[in-house]
This record gives sequence, structure tokens and C-alpha cells, in this order.
Amino acid sequence: MTVSVTGRLTSAVTPAAADILFDRHLRVPPDPVAAELRPTSEVDRAHVVMLAERGVVDRETAARLLSGIEELRAQDFAPLRHLPAPRGRYLAYEGHLVATLGEETGGVLHSGRSRNDLNATVLRLQLRRPYDRLLAETDTLGRVLVERGRCWHTTVMPAYTHHQPAVPITYGHYLAGVAAALVRDLDQLDHAGRELGENPLGAGAVGGTTLPVDPARTTELLGFDAPLANSLHAVASRDVVLRLLAACTVLGVLLTRTAHDLQSWTSAENPLLVLPDDLVGSSSMMPQKRNPFLLENVQGKAAAALGALTAATAAMSTARYTNAIAVGTEAVGHLWPALEATTDAVVLLRLMFEGAEPDPGTMLGRATAGHTAATALAERLVVSGVPFRTAHHLVGEISTVALATGRAFGETAADHLGDRPRDLLDALDPASVAAAAVAGGGPAPASVLAALDDAARDLDRLGAAADARRQTWATAEHALGDAVSTLISRP
Repeated sequence: MTVSVTGRLTSAVTPAAADILFDRHLRVPPDPVAAELRPTSEVDRAHVVMLAERGVVDRETAARLLSGIEELRAQDFAPLRHLPAPRGRYLAYEGHLVATLGEETGGVLHSGRSRNDLNATVLRLQLRRPYDRLLAETDTLGRVLVERGRCWHTTVMPAYTHHQPAVPITYGHYLAGVAAALVRDLDQLDHAGRELGENPLGAGAVGGTTLPVDPARTTELLGFDAPLANSLHAVASRDVVLRLLAACTVLGVLLTRTAHDLQSWTSAENPLLVLPDDLVGSSSMMPQKRNPFLLENVQGKAAAALGALTAATAAMSTARYTNAIAVGTEAVGHLWPALEATTDAVVLLRLMFEGAEPDPGTMLGRATAGHTAATALAERLVVSGVPFRTAHHLVGEISTVALATGRAFGETAADHLGDRPRDLLDALDPASVAAAAVAGGGPAPASVLAALDDAARDLDRLGAAADARRQTWATAEHALGDAVSTLISRP
């Protein structure tokens, strides 16, 4: 006898979902000191190397300053964790360097720079990891859709409009449609993230600097693509936040809509899909329940970006076009939880699509009982010379009589066709109709596989761009480390 975990269920929820829903909040929260100061110190390392190379700071001073920064990084900023920071951690961090290294060394760190261009740069560095994770998880979801679509590209089911059976398609055709939309959303995320490749360093407070800084060099050392050309734009704009939130919002709409479909198709009344025990939950009171509750989590998490976009847009719209706390701090603060929630929604929906198994018999039965071949019969009448509207009325009458008498649609149609050619009824079953729907990207096997191939190629293209971006970041990290080591060892 199988021992239930709870009610009818024989297993707990899959660990990947449990981590998102139950375990994450129990962990030690992220370290806010390191989260701010590690990317800040990364910018400092590049900035000091550049200042030394440009002759703004002598190499011996730069070497001592870099050694102090490296020591702090090695200590995970322990000396700063209990210092007062009335105007933020950066000034406490810089003050510590001045206090330990002396004014003549620590005091040169901020040469040719403001907290304004520093903060704009740090934001871009901080965004790299969560942005990359969102893209990677979305790519994985897309590849699951493509793989499952190929598996079930001939598994017939009804397409639904207004919650009613419409025409015969296949489950693979549905998955190909979701994959096509997901690729479009992933492309928009990729486009929104291109601003992460723009380097604001050198913009200063708002009007650049008279010191001969070299933004091209810090761009190289920090893994950016190019310096920003206008200092006002560099410090005033955080449009990358709005663009990312907008892209997440659009993606969230797709996630929510597909979650609605899966909720319907896993219901007891319309069980087109079967979910394993580790993707459903029971009830604390009703032992017979198998609730696909993860889909509700998808819907809730996918909506987070919309709220964040509204709040961030409202915050930014209160500020003039220059450096502003409402823009750089208040609006930006809405981005982090939205990115995490959107990524979690993507992961949860991927788990559902991975685990959901179609019930071919139920799918075909619903397509047959829903008279989904009716449109194909009307179109055959059109080919035989009947005006479409006349054919529409005639087939509608056939469907009405079939439902009223409980007879099959094809049998009823044979009675109503009169002396019209009987071959109108050949291959009128849902599977044959779906297989014949080649035009317009219909559910014919070749059409579905072509759409899935398109999605796979687009995923490969976007994946290659993500790989190149990661490689740029990794190359820059090594180059910066080498430049720092060289300067320290040979000042």
C-alpha cells in the first residue's frame, strides 16, 4: 500500500518549487554591505587603474590605494560593517580608506568622479546577475516548450475561444504558439538589457570633468560595450529600469495567460492534462483534493512587474531631468523584487510544462464532442460552390440538431447534405482536419514543426548573445584583476 504524504498525494512538491515558495525566506538574507560595496569597489579598481595610466594619480599612490581596496575586499568589508553611515556606505568606505591610508592616498579615490556617475555604474553591475538569471530561465522555458511541442505535435485537442471548443489543433501547436510569444518577449528583454552595456563613468556629477579621464579604458576593464556620450544622460536616466520592468510586464502577461489555460486543462471538469503529485498540493481539510496551486503562484508573481513599473514610472516622473534621488534610488528600488518574482514565475511555469502530460483520448474526445470540424465542413462547401454565409448557416443547423439528438456530428451532416457530394464528409474527423490545416501557420505537422524550428533558432541566437555577454564580463574581470595585480606589484 502506498503511503500518502498528505491526502491522495504520494510525494511532496518538487524541490525547485519548494525552494521558491517555502524555503528561500528562511535563509540568511543577502548581505547588503557586500551587495553595495563589492560592485562599488570593482568600479574603484578600474577607476584607479585608469587614473594611474592617465597620469592623474602617480602609480605609487595608486598601488597603495589599490592595496587598501584589495584588503577590504579580502576581509569582506568587515572593518566597515559597524561604522556609522549617515550619508550612505560609500562615504564611510571612502572615509575608512582615508583614515587608514592617509589623505594623500585615500583622498585621491574620487578624483574625476561623483557619486552620481558611480551609482549609475554600480547599478549596471548589480543588475548583471539577476538579469542574466532571468534570461537564462526564460531560455530554459522556451526550450522546454520546443521539446514538448515536438513530442506532441500530432496530439489532437480543441483550440478554445471564449472558453468553448473552436477548431481542432494539436497540443504541440499550442506549445509552438506559446514558444513564439516567449521568444518575442525574450528578444525584448535582450533589447532592454542593452543599456547595461553603457558605461556612465566620466560623467561626474552632471557635467563631466576637466581631468583627463579615459571612459574607454574603464569600459574595457568593467566589461561594458561603450561609454555614454552625454554626461547629463549618464546621470539623469535610469530608463533601463523602466525598460526592464516593461519587458517583464509583457512577459508576465504571457505567463499569466498560459497559467490560466493550464488551470482549465487540469480541472476535474476538463482534464486534458495530467500533473504528477509533485506539482500539485492537497488540502489541509479535504483529502481528495489535487490542487495545481503553483499556477496561482505563477499568476501572482507574474503581476509583480506591473506594479513595480507603475511605481517606478510614477517616482521618476516627479523629478527633473538631472541626477535625482527619486530616480536613482526610489524608482530603482522597485526593480529588484520584480526581477526575482518574474524569474520565479518563469521557473514555476517551466516546471508545470515539464511535468504536464496530455491525455490524448480526452483531448480527442473533447475535440470531437465540441464539433470542432464544423468550420472545415463549411469551407468544403465553399469549395463546392456554396457561398460561405450559406454554408455557415447550414453547418450551424447540423451542429444544433446533432447536439439536440445526441447523434454524432458526421452522421447528422450526412442526413443534411441532401444530394451534395458525399466526399465532403471524408476525413472530417478532428485529427484529419488538423493535419490538413497547413495554411496560415495551422496545426498541420509540417507547419507546427517549422514554427518550433523557428523558435529554436531564435533561442539559439539569443542564447549566443547571452553567452557573448557573459564572456565579455568574465574577460573584463580577469583583465581588471591582472591590471590591479600588475600595478600593485610594479608601481
